[in-house]
This record gives sequence, C-alpha cells and structure tokens, in this order.
Amino acid sequence: MNLVVDFGNTLVKLAVFDKGELVAQRCMERLHPSVLEELLSEWPVRRAVVASTRGEVDDVAAMLRRRVDYLLEFTSQTSVPIGNAYLTPETLGRDRLAAAVGATVLYPGENVLIVDFGTAVTIDLVTADNTFRGGCISPGVTMRFRALHDYTAKLPLCAATGGEGLSGLTTEEAIELGVMNGIAFEIEGYVTRMREKIDGLRVIFTGGDAKFFVKRIKNTIFANCNLVFCGLNRILEHNASEEHLD
Repeated sequence: MNLVVDFGNTLVKLAVFDKGELVAQRCMERLHPSVLEELLSEWPVRRAVVASTRGEVDDVAAMLRRRVDYLLEFTSQTSVPIGNAYLTPETLGRDRLAAAVGATVLYPGENVLIVDFGTAVTIDLVTADNTFRGGCISPGVTMRFRALHDYTAKLPLCAATGGEGLSGLTTEEAIELGVMNGIAFEIEGYVTRMREKIDGLRVIFTGGDAKFFVKRIKNTIFANCNLVFCGLNRILEHNASEEHLD
C-alpha cells in the first residue's frame, strides 16, 4: 500500500492507495502527527510520497522514513513518467506536474487540458505524446473575493455560490456573480481557443472549487477531484520500481 501526503497552498491532503485504488483520504488545514499515526496503524503502508508547494516538510519526512520501507520526497529533480517542456522546472508547482501525470494515467495517449480550481486557478496542457506543455495561472475563487474586500473601502467579503444568474440585484449578489461568472467565462474562453488548435481535446476539472463550475460551464467536462493524488501515486510507483532503486 502507498501513502500520499500533499501539502497544498491552503490544505494538507492525505490518501492511501491499494494497488492503484484510492481506499482512504483525509484533508485538514494543519497536519497533526496523530492523523499520520492513525492512517499508518489502520493501513499496512509500505511506501510513501511527500509533496509540498509551501516549502520543506522535513519533520513529516523524518517520521515517515522510520515507518515505511520506501519514502519519496517529490522535488523538481524527481524522475516523473512524462516529458516536461516547462522552461523553469524548478519553479513548477508540484501539484501542477502531479496533476499532469494523473491525466496520463486516466487518459493515456490523449490531449488533456487540466483546470485546477484551488487557491489559484491553473490551466495546463498535457499532449498525447505524454508531455507537459505548461499553461497559465490566475487568482482562485477565495483570492478574488478576498481582493475585492481587502482592496476597497466598503465591499463586503463574499463566498462562492452556485447561482448562475448574470445580474445581481444587491451588492453581495453582484460580487458573487461577478467572481463566479468571471472565472467561468475565463475558462470557457480558454477551452474554446484551445479546442480550435488541438483536436480531440479532453478537459478535466479538479481541485476543491471544481464543484461550483462543472454545471456552470457548458462543455464536455470530466471532473476528478483526486487527480493530484492519482499523479503522486503514479510518481511514487515510478520511482520505487526496480529500475530506480539501483
């Protein structure tokens, strides 16, 4: 069994995989050692991977190294089972690359556009030759609401909504629809442009806020909120294989 530990910009996420199948997961703002102990006691984990977008995680790695047979710390130097055309791989977010790997596991040999609705909204392309081709980054849902509140004198702090209207009749509604529709139109425009350039493009939504946009955006969309988990597990398997243990 494999354990995946993913330190994102906002949340810490953990997952246990058994022969490629996700069997347990946890999500929290701060990782307490008791949560790791619980998972390791409940599941016979033999291998683990730790990935972080927020800096070093030496204490977690040290704890896991004592408890598992093989530990992978995912860095910019880590071998991955796909090509990477990014010009500055050392600055590429671990979550973006892991999601790209996950896309090749789920849809091998296809052109895939990954839209990740996390702290930031990222849109990344993986081509049918299993190569990460980069993408773009813009502010996420919470960040946009926060900016409107923090950089104005009187606008209230609002939150994500499932409403699909175009005109708000209160300031709160106007902010909610402005942010949610703004992101939706941004994604729709990007997908339309990319589909004009790439045949058979598959679009995947992932990330914590993806649920707000699957129905809002009128395209053929596949939602998979565990895409990064899937990719990290594949990267772990890739590096733990015999050819990478010599």
